[in-house]
Amino acid sequence: MILYEYPFNERLRTYLRLEQLFRRLFELVTRESPVDHHFALATIFEIMEVAARADLKSDLLRDLDRHKSLFEGLRDNPAIAQDMLDTIIAKLEQCYSALHAQTGKTGQPLTENDWLMAIRSRISIPGGTSSFDLPAYHRWQNKPAAERQADLHQWTQCLQPLADSLGLLLSLVRDTGAPQKVAAMSGQFQQALPAGRPYQLLRLRIDAASGLVPEISANRLMVSVRLLRPNEAGGLQVTTENAAFELTLCA
Repeated sequence: MILYEYPFNERLRTYLRLEQLFRRLFELVTRESPVDHHFALATIFEIMEVAARADLKSDLLRDLDRHKSLFEGLRDNPAIAQDMLDTIIAKLEQCYSALHAQTGKTGQPLTENDWLMAIRSRISIPGGTSSFDLPAYHRWQNKPAAERQADLHQWTQCLQPLADSLGLLLSLVRDTGAPQKVAAMSGQFQQALPAGRPYQLLRLRIDAASGLVPEISANRLMVSVRLLRPNEAGGLQVTTENAAFELTLCA
């Protein structure tokens, strides 16, 4: 099954972009090739670029606090496992405290590292990090893998509160949805949404063997999915096939 996700608002769109970047970063750091570590650095700079949005931190803190208030309201509810509830609330408090304690924009300590900023200024230029442009960077790339990994772990420490907060919030949002099996007739599916229910995320799972690609659009009133099939040229074309998939709406 292939999972596709569609955010209902710009805030969730930013969260998902950052989550994808963090997944890439943490995967690349575990590898040993200088090329992988080059792209790990490039990903750090991408995260700093996306996280520079002025209201990102306040959005995250507000969402963490909102979820904490919701869970606090479930205390003493006999239908809720209180030990699990305490664990979730503790995680929310920990993420809130760590994120709130950071001053300035995400990655601010990295901007004070002239060596890293020299790489950042040239990494978007095709071939801009060649040995004759950045000899010190070339030397770093030729260090043992363990040393490079230690440096990358050090540089990512200031990004960890953001990664932890995003991971927790998106996990809680995803857990609010209940998957349902639906069918697209003649390649089309539409579903009206109940008024007053502020959905944040749509999740769609479709069988990889079908070869179909969903084109998703959604707003507060309606969800629409159009199924497309890749053609020989690599593009996508509309199909009139009937197909089933799993749909989850998360509030």
